Amino acid sequence: MEVTPITVHYLFGANSYLLKTETGCFLIDTGITKKRDQFEKQLDEAGCQPGDLKLIIITHGHLDHVGNAAYLRDRYGAKIAMHRGDSKMVESGDMFVDTRGGVMIRLVGVLMKALGLSGYERITPDVYLEDDQDLSVYGLNAKVIHTPGHSNGSISVLTADGDLFCGDLYNNNGKPVKASLVQDQQQLDASFERIGALEIATVYPGHGKPFRMEQLTE
Repeated sequence: MEVTPITVHYLFGANSYLLKTETGCFLIDTGITKKRDQFEKQLDEAGCQPGDLKLIIITHGHLDHVGNAAYLRDRYGAKIAMHRGDSKMVESGDMFVDTRGGVMIRLVGVLMKALGLSGYERITPDVYLEDDQDLSVYGLNAKVIHTPGHSNGSISVLTADGDLFCGDLYNNNGKPVKASLVQDQQQLDASFERIGALEIATVYPGHGKPFRMEQLTE
């Protein structure tokens, strides 16, 4: 499997990942709407053309991960798959429609709305993913792990080779760390514990560079 990061920058950097396998291409997350041209250019440079994508997997419903999903579904002919826990966000086009959690996440919500960054194109997913779901039926040798806490519907994708695509469960802007933007701390702690018990080689975060799992404890 060939992994190509698709990284766009708008106030902050956000990663998506194109996975090229023998059965076709899979896209994990879709970047921010305001940088659509930049995103699509990188897809093209990676050799992904309309018709090549088999599935668009959304790790969670925040705008920097789902912003271009509706457009890419139409342009590339791929179905959108995500966990039902974040369906209210994407169906309303507002990532803060169901905001709970601590002071930080509420402040971020106010700031992003003030900057015009909380809204995006509404979508209805084609596929709802479940915990422990095997993705080989779509041609990807990987499984879904429900990792809530950052949001209700956050998921990670773990490949058979030990690559973990974790959305915002972890980030690596200088140093690998656990998510700091929390909707439910108890859920997040349980997600960290579950992931920590798995055999994982490389972590591909939604923000920052990929890192080895053992770097979290170094």
